[in-house]
Amino acid sequence: MGQTITEKIFSAHAGKAVKAGEIVRVDIDMIIGNDITTPISIRAFEESGATKLARPDNFCIVMDHYIPAKDIASANQAKISRDFAYKHDLKNFFDEKDMGIEHALLPEKGLVIPGDVIIGADSHTCTHGALGAFSTGMGSTDLAFGMITGGNWFKVPESIKVELTGKPGQHIYGKDIILELIRRIGVDGALYKALEFVGDGVAYLSMDDRFSICNMAIEAGAKSGIIAVDDVTMAYLEERRAANGKLRDEPKIYHSDEDAIYCEVIKIELDKLSPVVAYPFLPSNGKSIEQAVADDLKIDQVMIGSCTNGRLEDLRIAAAIIKGKRVARYTRMIVTPATQKIFMQAEKEGLIDILIEAGAVVSNPTCGACLGGYMGILGDGERCVATTNRNFVGRMGARTSEIYLANSAVAAASAIAGKIADPRSIN
Repeated sequence: MGQTITEKIFSAHAGKAVKAGEIVRVDIDMIIGNDITTPISIRAFEESGATKLARPDNFCIVMDHYIPAKDIASANQAKISRDFAYKHDLKNFFDEKDMGIEHALLPEKGLVIPGDVIIGADSHTCTHGALGAFSTGMGSTDLAFGMITGGNWFKVPESIKVELTGKPGQHIYGKDIILELIRRIGVDGALYKALEFVGDGVAYLSMDDRFSICNMAIEAGAKSGIIAVDDVTMAYLEERRAANGKLRDEPKIYHSDEDAIYCEVIKIELDKLSPVVAYPFLPSNGKSIEQAVADDLKIDQVMIGSCTNGRLEDLRIAAAIIKGKRVARYTRMIVTPATQKIFMQAEKEGLIDILIEAGAVVSNPTCGACLGGYMGILGDGERCVATTNRNFVGRMGARTSEIYLANSAVAAASAIAGKIADPRSIN
């Protein structure tokens, strides 16, 4: 009987053929911590009596949630990770000097590779499945176990096959695809499953689209999202190799067998899809852009950024729509490039000038606004169109505020209109 790509990755790491449902102990190729979660892992590491990391080059800390520090508490929190990184001479430590949101920065650095097993103490670690890797979020103490031993225990998940067919229409992106899927199956429709995206429609998706799709697999309850390596992936990896001088390791490429077993098959026809807007207070509360426009929802803030949609493609999309126009009088617009490299490239292309001239404020790479930490907090009753991944009650500030999740084109068009708008209608 055939295997899914996820089963093949675990088989390679376990040294034997495994199937969904089996519990295996495997080495981890990359462990990811951030300034919020890593201090808990460090405390557990030190309380265990451990004195050195099992695989120091396979452990990474990215300071991205409250950096630069917003207050004394966040500064002290960050200091714990900094002290640990310097004590252990950590090679893969990324602070203010080389900033980026972790799930954008690591692929950019060539540190996550096809065929890897990757864990992070952040639920959106599943982003890296876009590179044909198994990548998932775990708890901070699970991270500590990996730091100490170099591995961890996993239950090999069953897989749901998501078949993407047809060519996406104008302003249909990865964000719309994953929001449509979550709208159909709900926030618990893929509990402890791997969402595997296949079909002829995948070829039309950029790497930025794929990262966005896999990033939000967790919002359907999935253990991971994954897309097999193809020519688009290989071109991206070669760009990373050229930019960084090398990749962390050579890609290990797997594809699902034709007779692999899936627990469910879901089909999405991309050529029939409209931009999707997820209304409060769940990512599953998706509506078509046509419905959102009809609802005439005035907005106070637009936020373009996060590990979901803060990549260069997102800034290009937003700038193309907003060029020569102005953000509506009663609307604020915040743009957060996901890494410093993206920021610099956007500057070179003139995108930052376009956005600022339109009335946007552009911040350093940070998760701050997305999680309601800083740099974009919503007040009582305010509405925000955001390219982020969650719209729970109080996610970005006041409990009475509302978040509408959308792609970067919808966000930019809405900033101009001062209400949720269809980018296809913007001249």
